[in-house]
Amino acid sequence: MLYPIFFEPDFKERVWGGTLLKDKLNKSIPFEHTGESWEVACHDNGDSVVRNGELKGKTLKEVLENYSEELVGYKISSDDKFPLLIKFIDAKDKLSVQVHPEDEYAMKYENGELGKSEAWYILDAQPGAKLIAGLKDNVSKEDFTKALEEGNLEQVLNEVEVEAGDVINIPAGFVHAIEDGILLAEIQQNSDTTYRVYDWNRVGLDGNMRELHVEKSLDVIDFEGKHSKDVVTGLGIKDGESEIIYYVANKYFSLEKIGLKGKLKERTDNKFYIYMCISGSGKVVYNNIEYDFRLGDSFMIPASLGDYELEGDASLVKTYLPDIEKDVVSRLENAGYSREEIKSRVRIN
Repeated sequence: MLYPIFFEPDFKERVWGGTLLKDKLNKSIPFEHTGESWEVACHDNGDSVVRNGELKGKTLKEVLENYSEELVGYKISSDDKFPLLIKFIDAKDKLSVQVHPEDEYAMKYENGELGKSEAWYILDAQPGAKLIAGLKDNVSKEDFTKALEEGNLEQVLNEVEVEAGDVINIPAGFVHAIEDGILLAEIQQNSDTTYRVYDWNRVGLDGNMRELHVEKSLDVIDFEGKHSKDVVTGLGIKDGESEIIYYVANKYFSLEKIGLKGKLKERTDNKFYIYMCISGSGKVVYNNIEYDFRLGDSFMIPASLGDYELEGDASLVKTYLPDIEKDVVSRLENAGYSREEIKSRVRIN
């Protein structure tokens, strides 16, 4: 019954959004300030709609209710959530300085919501564009609070200049912000919980100041500096003419990029896979049927499909729920990389 599933995007109006989703990804955006395109989502605030095949018009939630094991590889009960939320984000203006909680805190204080770890793949960036990624070295909770109270928060924030092709890992507890002039793909846990700690003293689209969450932010920020603030360099493996670059692998998701050239054979092995086409075009071939994809498309390969093939000249962001040792570390070791190289160049946490 199941097959490669393509979804209609769910666009979100944001005060900081713009038109890059149309200009760079060929999407028909509904707002002048379109900030987010929820590509694969099954959340109370957005539920993807299938655009192809026999399931056309069904929401991802409805598909899960009827085909959970076939779709994701395990039984999802009524109390479980689809694990991932996949987006494109257009930051015409700066997003708020923010942080996300871990699962335990979110479960307790956000009505059973999941925590939110995420990672970004930069698709386009104006020259000199920057992100806020963590705090400067040795900034304590007291330092942070004082800077916030005195209106000098920017002095304790760590900025990183980025360009197209860069990857940034954003674990829960990591202070961050997308600054202006950046288009990116975001892989994250299925959560819509964001704690804004600072919002540049601006008003929202309704003319009012947007809500801040200072107390909760201070509860969850990592002041110990546990996480790397650097751009993730990644490690690549050639497969024929194609290349797979491994960037992030944790208990919540992976982030890989496929530079597709010609044909690439893939297999589900009881895992589902999500792809975002970030350049070029191609097709998925399954059961002798071809499913075309182009720039801006996102699609899901259900866990039950088995063998399938990608074909074309394209770049794809790929995500799934990894067995870190089997799916990432062992493959990189077999390609000749040392454990030290893997640890330093791939975010495994």
